[in-house]
Amino acid sequence: MTPFQHVEMAAIEETLPAILLRIVSELHDIAYLIERVEPQLLDISDANILASPEAMKVVQGIDLAVQKTRGIAEFIDTIAGAMPEAWTVDLATALSLVKLTEMQRALGGSSFHAHSPSMAQPLVQPMAKAAGDFDFF
Repeated sequence: MTPFQHVEMAAIEETLPAILLRIVSELHDIAYLIERVEPQLLDISDANILASPEAMKVVQGIDLAVQKTRGIAEFIDTIAGAMPEAWTVDLATALSLVKLTEMQRALGGSSFHAHSPSMAQPLVQPMAKAAGDFDFF
């Protein structure tokens, strides 16, 4: 396919609050994955890592990335909770731009898993889902 070809995509209409809740779920997964990096970094580095100002900046950056990701997730979750359920959008184009197949499925709704305790489905940790999988790019 050349960049100039036009591909027709079937419309995928979904309620905006449901889509936003799936984004919240993905953000929680991202925060969890980032959070897992810090102890691994400390395990593979030498004992002097905490004495290095540059290394401390990296560790603090990891903490900040987790806090920001969770903060954005909570922000979106709150907005989604206050939004009329009748609002819908077409996801087809947006989903076609997502390159990771698992994320595309999660955002598209076919493998939604909730982080909220009020949701019926159990939480699936992203490390368990990703074990052994990789994407070529």
